[in-house]
Amino acid sequence: MTTFPVIASTLSAKQLGDFVKDRYGLEDKYNCTLFRTGINHTYFLSNTETKYVLRVYSHNWRSKAEIIEELSLLKSLKDNNLSVSFPIEDKDGAFIQEINAPEGIRYVVLFSFAQGEKIRFMDIETCFRIGSLMANIHNCTENKNINRVSYNKKSLIERPYENLKQFFSDKLPEMEFIREFGGNFQNLDFDHTKTGIIHMDIWYDNMAVTDKKEITIFDFDFCGNGWQILDVGYFCKQLFFIESDKEQYELKIQSFLRGYQSSSSLSEKELRLIPKAGASIFIFYLGVQAQRFDWSNIFLTENYLKMFVGRIKVWMDYYAKKEVTEAK
Repeated sequence: MTTFPVIASTLSAKQLGDFVKDRYGLEDKYNCTLFRTGINHTYFLSNTETKYVLRVYSHNWRSKAEIIEELSLLKSLKDNNLSVSFPIEDKDGAFIQEINAPEGIRYVVLFSFAQGEKIRFMDIETCFRIGSLMANIHNCTENKNINRVSYNKKSLIERPYENLKQFFSDKLPEMEFIREFGGNFQNLDFDHTKTGIIHMDIWYDNMAVTDKKEITIFDFDFCGNGWQILDVGYFCKQLFFIESDKEQYELKIQSFLRGYQSSSSLSEKELRLIPKAGASIFIFYLGVQAQRFDWSNIFLTENYLKMFVGRIKVWMDYYAKKEVTEAK
């Protein structure tokens, strides 16, 4: 019987746990369990007292050089006493492990576990603290660069559109909307705004909140260089669709912006760019789903495209009637 090659695999939690326990000198009482599959796969490694997170990067998703840059950023943020999940070194001082999976080399990193819970419906105080933490991260990374992707019109709009064209006709209204949005999106729109290393995926699913409102941000897999307002806009847009009561949304977004501005300033121009920034990242992630069709093909239907682009339209329509004003 012929053995076929594979394009993606799910590693055995038991064997992965044995491998990591050996590499990190951990006792046998640690148990490894699969938590989530996705673009990358996430496992938990824990005993009765301690818990770690294992990320297994998909084959050919991130280069080793890109991962090194991500981990260097996290170590820098940790050294600046910012609350992020950080990488753990093994007994030889290495942070990245290599596993020869059926599809090829996959990289493995052990991270600290973020204490607390994921909270979809956040209260006003939590929104304030998230804003403050985001701003402090931006303060630490402002005007710095990382050897990874730079987020601009090409990477946010043009490449995603080309990825989507593999699956959808460019005559669909939703594709026309994306094309028109790109025509109205210029890099110079963001001139004279703050730039630096950005997270690109800060929302409730990538943070843990304790009972004392302590926030820990994790999953910097999409970190890169860009306008810092992109992080702000993305969080606002996610909160917009989580909070159906727009009066509550306005209260929470103002609290988030006050938290941000308690640690870093936002110009009037940056505030006006929040709608465009949030929409551009949603288009970017729609393109990621097309790029990683092997993972996300269950989503890539015309109905899904209509739903996803429809959300972007609702967001843009909302802010066509009002401006994001400075939080008081």
